[in-house]
Amino acid sequence: MEFKLSRDLCFFDIEATGLNVIRDRIIQIAIIKYFADGRDPEELTMLINPGIPISLEAMSVHGIQPKDVANKPLFQQVADQLYEFIGDADLAGYNSNRFDIPILMEEFARVGIEFDISNRRTIDVQRIFYKMEPRTLRAALKFYCDQEMEDAHDALADVKATVEVFKGQLKKYEDVDFIDEDGNVTPRPVRNDMQVVHEFTNDNRFLDATQRMKMDHNGVPVFNFGKYNGKPVAETLVNDRQYYNWILNKEFSSQVKQIVKKLVKEYEKNERE
Repeated sequence: MEFKLSRDLCFFDIEATGLNVIRDRIIQIAIIKYFADGRDPEELTMLINPGIPISLEAMSVHGIQPKDVANKPLFQQVADQLYEFIGDADLAGYNSNRFDIPILMEEFARVGIEFDISNRRTIDVQRIFYKMEPRTLRAALKFYCDQEMEDAHDALADVKATVEVFKGQLKKYEDVDFIDEDGNVTPRPVRNDMQVVHEFTNDNRFLDATQRMKMDHNGVPVFNFGKYNGKPVAETLVNDRQYYNWILNKEFSSQVKQIVKKLVKEYEKNERE
């Protein structure tokens, strides 16, 4: 099956020193880039020296040892190459909305590159799987493709498996409606249309992967934590500059910081008009 693309699409997978998207670091990344113009896909995979210890829990999952990355480049040495390879492409992966994309954004932010996803479609294959057939990636590959998983938790093997699972999902659910727990029907949400799949796999209530902000019932961005929980983000931060600066200087994700800066800028512009 060929993907119907209006712009390039990068499937990618990351292995890291741990599961904290802010504190942990990337040690392996693999990308398969599909082109809207029909060119053959391109692959990029690399090991990266994280500069910090790899947790025992992480090593037990992906098997990458400190000695495997000791002589590999730091992220800052490959950041430009990764940024150029991805370009303006949409992003897809397995649990990518909650892990791979946020941790990649943090790595770019640390080296002074703003990796903006506001105009990219993001397709989380895991979200399709968990909504339609709640299981693991290994089970997904068996269920959709009748294939056994080999070299699980090797980044390139995982991203290739994710591609095959996504193709299997597009075939299986092409004419299937989704009915949620409240009986609401979404007609054919898993089909070969990246915008439709993007909308199905993203929870539009939340503005960021760490769920610090969400949309209220009126469509207004509000805080989802702290002393201003439920209060409008932009108006609150314009009126409390100390809190605004606190967010920008504390351990919040680069995505949160990008969003609050944008919301404040838009609010101030509207106030002047």
